[in-house]
Amino acid sequence: MLKKYFTIIIFIFCFGFISVGQQFHGGVIAGLAGTQVAGDTYSGYNKAGIFAGGYVSIDVGEKSAFQMELSYFQKGSRENPKEKNGYKFYLLRLNYIELPVLYQFKAGKFIIETGPSAGILMGYYEESFYEVISDNPANKPASITFQINLGFRYFISQHYGVSLRTNNSLMNVFSRNQDGDVWRFWDHGRYNDALVLSVFYQFR
Repeated sequence: MLKKYFTIIIFIFCFGFISVGQQFHGGVIAGLAGTQVAGDTYSGYNKAGIFAGGYVSIDVGEKSAFQMELSYFQKGSRENPKEKNGYKFYLLRLNYIELPVLYQFKAGKFIIETGPSAGILMGYYEESFYEVISDNPANKPASITFQINLGFRYFISQHYGVSLRTNNSLMNVFSRNQDGDVWRFWDHGRYNDALVLSVFYQFR
């Protein structure tokens, strides 16, 4: 099932290049993410992850554009053992292929962007107190997630720039309920939160 969704996403992304040709700008983007899972009782963006992918965008006015991305996104949560927390250790790795669709407002070299994204879970690992608990199928996270993104970009030169973005889940990442779960929007559970700092190169 995941391969089916992944194939559809690749087709849509590539079709954007082929169907409209010269109207689109293309680029690549890569950076690091600080992530946490709200509701797991381990607060703080302590889990580092890789964020990398490509994008296409089209101008719809002098100051507006729409952008679609296809990215690999590592998320999760981490708690390192120390005296303050009673030497607790926890590690959650969640690897996604994510497809954001963003509206962009241009103000000179600055771009403000926002929009939703869908994520497909490609890999998962969870360890608590040095015991692997991801082997239990009942603990598996949701296969598909939905997020809201908000950020800005700054062009350092004609082709290069930097980007800062927040990425927050709209739906429960896990179906299970445990102590520490929180309410967000219309659901109860645990939610991915990420801060992403990246650099990008735009071909045109």
